[in-house]
Amino acid sequence: MKESTHPDTHSDASSEVKEVSRPDNFINWQLSQLEFNARVLAQALDSRTPVLERLKFLCIFSTNMDEFYEIRVAGLKHQAASLSTAIGPEHLTPQEILGLISPRAHELVAEQYRILNEVIFPELAREGVNFFYRSDWNEKQRAWLHARFKEYMPIISPLGLDPAHPFPRILNKSLNFIVSLKGKDAFGRKGGMAIVQAPRSLPRIVHLPPEETGGGPSDFVFLSSTIHAFVEELFPQMEVTECHQFRVTRNSELYVDEEEIDDLRQAIEGTLLSRRYGEAVRLEVTDFCTPEMVSFLMDKFSLEQDDLFQVSGPVNLNRLMKIYDLVDRADLKYPPFVPGIPKFLGRPPKYKADAAETHTTLAKGPPTGGAPAKVQSTPNLFAKIRERDILLHHPFESFTPVIEFLQQAASDPHVLAIKQTLYRTGDDSAIVDALVTAAQAGKEVTVVVELRARFDEEANIQSASMLEEAGAHLVFGVVGYKVHAKMVLVVRQEDTRLRNYVHLGTGNYHPLTAHFYTDYGLFTCSEAIGEDVHRLFLEITSLGKPLALNKLIDSPFNMHKNMAAKIHREAQHARNGKPAKIMAKMNQLTEPEIIKSLYQASQAGVSIDLIVRGMCSLRPGIPQISENIRIRSIVGRFLEHTRALYFHNNGHPEVFCTSADWMNRNLHRRVEVCFPIESAKLRQRVVEDLELYLQDNTNAWELLPDSTYKKVEPDGGEQVTAQLKLLTKYAH
Repeated sequence: MKESTHPDTHSDASSEVKEVSRPDNFINWQLSQLEFNARVLAQALDSRTPVLERLKFLCIFSTNMDEFYEIRVAGLKHQAASLSTAIGPEHLTPQEILGLISPRAHELVAEQYRILNEVIFPELAREGVNFFYRSDWNEKQRAWLHARFKEYMPIISPLGLDPAHPFPRILNKSLNFIVSLKGKDAFGRKGGMAIVQAPRSLPRIVHLPPEETGGGPSDFVFLSSTIHAFVEELFPQMEVTECHQFRVTRNSELYVDEEEIDDLRQAIEGTLLSRRYGEAVRLEVTDFCTPEMVSFLMDKFSLEQDDLFQVSGPVNLNRLMKIYDLVDRADLKYPPFVPGIPKFLGRPPKYKADAAETHTTLAKGPPTGGAPAKVQSTPNLFAKIRERDILLHHPFESFTPVIEFLQQAASDPHVLAIKQTLYRTGDDSAIVDALVTAAQAGKEVTVVVELRARFDEEANIQSASMLEEAGAHLVFGVVGYKVHAKMVLVVRQEDTRLRNYVHLGTGNYHPLTAHFYTDYGLFTCSEAIGEDVHRLFLEITSLGKPLALNKLIDSPFNMHKNMAAKIHREAQHARNGKPAKIMAKMNQLTEPEIIKSLYQASQAGVSIDLIVRGMCSLRPGIPQISENIRIRSIVGRFLEHTRALYFHNNGHPEVFCTSADWMNRNLHRRVEVCFPIESAKLRQRVVEDLELYLQDNTNAWELLPDSTYKKVEPDGGEQVTAQLKLLTKYAH
């Protein structure tokens, strides 16, 4: 491991601070998020990746852009309506940021459809996976689709627009058609315009049966093509002169004033429905929609030209994700793998889910549904944890021991209490089932359920109801703060003493997403850490002042100043001519004061390597500011979600894992936990993982001083793919 020992180039601390605070030293984080989406889109062009995986990356890009507009752009529009002053360290107004977002977003969406039409669809066709538009249908296909349309007709409700039939409420991200009609209807009314809303119950991708349509086993038609082809039958004796699909994206942020409500759960339940009909922020229409129709729709949704996306294909591309499951072609997907079980635990996987195919990556939902099924017994995890700390690296290593830890705690008569935080759990969660079992068995079960986990609010409310019915104690976070920490505390009676067993993680207790999010999870029965976790639960569930912690670092009380202090310590070592190095891996880096501290450390000569998957506001490589900082992003088969920190500390290295990114919200407005890796062996393992990611030259992107990203290439040497090497090392 090489540490830089450059001399400090700025001896005057005040001038140093002034220099690093310049607005042009920071990258706007919304624009940085857009560039992460661009890196996801680029995966769809990587010929080394199987084509169905590339299609999936294309769909993930769509989903990411949906959320970007629902949350990021919607928030900026809300600010722009009432605020014209500059915000953030880069000193841009909301209006200026929106002006920078629009051209880049349009450029990316145009590239998305180009890739779909010119690259992905032709390559899929060569593999026998075909998408037929109306002009491509043969007689058998048309007849079969016509018959299906007639079956659909009773659930389709076309709405003619007139004073008695005003423009309908359009559901967020739903598929709709605007239709122009000519002639007179049964009541003598002249033709005009109508809206056809595609029922949510209908599949957006229609699989053509080869035995009835004379095609291959993987022939598909879009629902939008079917409705378009036969839409005239919804308007008898009328002539359809135009029919265009459209989709509107709405503000989906939930706004709940916690100071003014008595029951957070009821308040969130009441606002979930309104999310579907928030203020419109984006309109997608096909590129052949006439200017008159476009203008009509934009007027109805109160949108401007920058909010309009005219696209060359279906407006709801994320629905193509279904193709991945509908096409049974292992050769067009990533090879399956079985997550490994540490040899120390000494047995094969317990859950069938561990043997299932684990494909990708950044998708919002799991590849398959349902809870994993039990198939055999396992060793006593409490005994194993007493022997040594256990560190798991998911998905390369199985999530099963985490589930078993809770299941064994639920059934163990010596376990008296279980406390756990839940941020995202998913449906049919084995984790929730174990907690329910424990509560029903009479154990003291306390669960902190974060109801404000974006887009998982409904699932979390359902989980909370199940737990409450079973007799668990429910806490819905802390007023004004999200509880994002990932921790479990199990209190067990052993002889004449109580022992605390702890699990701490960087990711959610979500058994299915654990198959394609990378995360660390630590099991320990360290007395100091167990006492700290107990104190953190006291902070969350009771009233009182924050308690001093022995080993853990928490937000919002200590993490920001503690991280800054560790960065400054490295800087001081460098100024004193000692080796100094920082390595950190996280999802986002946007907190201005932490960035300034890193700039000052770079100026002092500290060697800094950062692996930041998504948003990054730090601008590396600025002469005399950040020339000792290197930043890369890894985008590959799995969603990089591990958060790990290394500080050289003058030869006494400190390694931490954490639930928190270095963002303002994580360090100041959330309850987070950062935990040390105290075992020398496990500490070295995390360091080796970080160094492996820094060697990656196939899935890595380097952040340049001008805020653009450059793909890292092997340059004729060995190809290093960190995720593949970790799969080879740990998985089966």
